[in-house]
Amino acid sequence: MSAPLRILTDAEFRRSLANPDTGYLLFGEEDYLKLHALDTARQAILPDPSFAAFNEIRLDALDCTPARLIDALTPLPVMAERKLITVTGMDLASMRAPDVDRFCTLMASLPDYPHNCVVVVVPNEGMDVGYLPKRPSALLARLAEVLTPVQYNRVSPQKLAGWAIKHFTHGGVAAAPEAAAFLIDYCGRDMFTLSAEIDKLCAYVLAHGREAVTIDDIREVACAGIEYDAFAFSNAIMEGRRADALAALAVLRHRRTDPILLLGEVIRTWSEMLSVRLLTAEGKRPEEIASITRLHGYRIGLYQRAASAIDDVRLRRAIALCAEADAELKRSPQGYAAIERLVCGL
Repeated sequence: MSAPLRILTDAEFRRSLANPDTGYLLFGEEDYLKLHALDTARQAILPDPSFAAFNEIRLDALDCTPARLIDALTPLPVMAERKLITVTGMDLASMRAPDVDRFCTLMASLPDYPHNCVVVVVPNEGMDVGYLPKRPSALLARLAEVLTPVQYNRVSPQKLAGWAIKHFTHGGVAAAPEAAAFLIDYCGRDMFTLSAEIDKLCAYVLAHGREAVTIDDIREVACAGIEYDAFAFSNAIMEGRRADALAALAVLRHRRTDPILLLGEVIRTWSEMLSVRLLTAEGKRPEEIASITRLHGYRIGLYQRAASAIDDVRLRRAIALCAEADAELKRSPQGYAAIERLVCGL
């Protein structure tokens, strides 16, 4: 019987950076912690900011071809012992088998480039990990032969409350354990969301001349159970909340949500809103609109309220911009850049 696969914890990963391996594989459920692990790696491997810009190469999985990765690995570092190469958004679960094989083969060549430290970040659900630690998947076992695996699981509510208290303290605000626990219950356990809500609460409390956050503050300011998904993203665009839309897009991009899926949701939202607006202008009642469009009454109400604040020119321009973004993705895949331009142009 084979021994369980050795997988580092975050603390072990941080200690190993004193003498880093040639490659690491960061995976697991909590994407927020992986981003902080990358920051830790940068500080440890590139301590001199004067040369950090020359010695760090950041690759996105959408653009990370074998040729580009070889080009990144080959040059020697500039006035430093190592270069840091990060590959983020590596969604192995959606890659074709030949592409996965090529990636694994390339990772196996890392010892030939000892002047580098490569950190590969796999988003949540971006890889079948099997049943850890005793029964890893064949892919994880294969990658563990060439990369040091580091796992980031969801943080328990108790530890998450402790982290929230420290985050409040960093923002200059005190938080009692009861308030931190309530925040977790109220907003959920997603650390991206909690970080944003804590920053907002700190600004609110300090602006009111106080030093501690209360449960009433959380109820007043925080968003209950907020989720960043394609539906929430399109809603933020529909309601003209550009900053919220861009924040949601940043999270969705890190999660490697398919850009075509996101654009499809946006196009559907604006097209349905135009249909509801035109039918309303014709004097159709909500139940008649529901019968024609097959939309739920609640959704029709949302569209009517949003459309009332938008004139026909802007609404038709928004659909035209959606069509341009769709054509841009089809001509030459621009990933999220086309969607960012769409959000900023609306």
